[in-house]
Amino acid sequence: MRDFICPNCGQRLAFENSVCLNCGSSLGFSLDDMALLVIAPPAESEHAGAVDESHYQLCANLHLAECNWLVEKGPIAKLCVSCALTRTRPNDADTVALAAFAGAERAKRRLIAELHELKLPIVGRDADPDYGLAFDLLSSQFEKVFTGHDSGQITLDLAEGDDVHREQLRVSMDEPYRTLLGHFRHEIGHYYFYRLIGTSPDYLARFNELFGDPNLDYQAALDRHYSEGAPPGWEDDYVSSYATMHPAEDWAETFAHYLHIRDTLDTGAAFGLAPATATFDRRVLGPSGFDTIIEMWLPLAWSLNMVNRSMGKDDLYPFVLPPKVLEKMRFIHTVIDEITSDPAKLAEVGAPVDGQTQQLD
Repeated sequence: MRDFICPNCGQRLAFENSVCLNCGSSLGFSLDDMALLVIAPPAESEHAGAVDESHYQLCANLHLAECNWLVEKGPIAKLCVSCALTRTRPNDADTVALAAFAGAERAKRRLIAELHELKLPIVGRDADPDYGLAFDLLSSQFEKVFTGHDSGQITLDLAEGDDVHREQLRVSMDEPYRTLLGHFRHEIGHYYFYRLIGTSPDYLARFNELFGDPNLDYQAALDRHYSEGAPPGWEDDYVSSYATMHPAEDWAETFAHYLHIRDTLDTGAAFGLAPATATFDRRVLGPSGFDTIIEMWLPLAWSLNMVNRSMGKDDLYPFVLPPKVLEKMRFIHTVIDEITSDPAKLAEVGAPVDGQTQQLD
C-alpha cells in the first residue's frame, strides 16, 4: 500500500482518510490514480490539482461503510467500484452488524486496490450474472453464516470482525493467523482459480501437477480434514494445515499468501523498508521475477517479525515457505504475469472450469 500524501499541504495520510487532519481538505481515493485527491481545499487555500467538484463526489457509502472512494457525480448517489460489488449487507436496524460491516468493507477496499494494482480482471455480477464476483457480508447473530465461495459469490460472516470471536476461532482451529483481509484474499483465490486457470489447458495441467486434481470430492475431503486433521509432515509441502484439505484450498491458501507478500512488499518499499523495486509500479519480469520477489520478501518478513517480538507481540508473518510452496507460488505469479501482460489472454479470462464453481470454504 502506497504512502499517501495530502496534495494540498503534504501531510502524510492513511489509505482510509477522507479529510486531511492537518489542513482540513476533503479527500477522496481515486482507484485509477492510486492516490488521495483533494475534492475541496479549505476556503483560504487554492490548490490547482484539486478534483473538479462538478465531476466527482464521495461514494454513497461514505457513512455506512466509511468509504472514502471517489465516484462520478450525478443526480443519483453512486457506489464506488468496491462497494458496488457487495450484493447483500445487514439491514439498517441491525446497528451492531452495520458497525462490523464497515470494518469488512474497509478490508475489502484494500483487497480491490491490490487486485487493481496487479491488473487482475474484476468481473462483477453485472457483467457476468452467473459467475461474476459478488460479496454477501452477513451477520451470524441470528442465523448460521458460512464464510466461503460459490460461483463468484463470496460470503463473509461479519462476526470475523469481532476480535474476541476471531481469536477464539483462531486458537480453537490452531491457526497462526486469522484476519478479515486474510479471509478475503483466500476466497478471492477461489474466484481467480476458474477465472485464470480455466483459460488454458496448459495451466490446468500444471495445476494438477502441483496441487492435485481440483475435481476431487470436496465434501469428502472436508469431512476427512476435520475428523483426521492435516497429515504428518504437511509443513514440507503446504503453506498451512488447511491447505492440505483439498487442492482447491491449497490453491486459495497459496494465492492468499502471494497477495500478502506482494502488498506488504509494496508498503515496505513506500516507507523505505524494502527496495524500491518491490513496488507494484516496478513490475518484476521474466523467469527471475519471482525469485526477485522472494529475495526481497524473506529479509523483510524476518525483520518485521523481530520488530513485533521487540514489542512483545507474535510474529507478523508466522509462516515458513518451503521449496514446494515456493514452486506453487511461482506458478501463481507466472499465471498472473502472463495473463495480465497479454491483452489477448486477458480478454479470454472468464471461462469457469467444470466442477469448480461449487461451494468452497
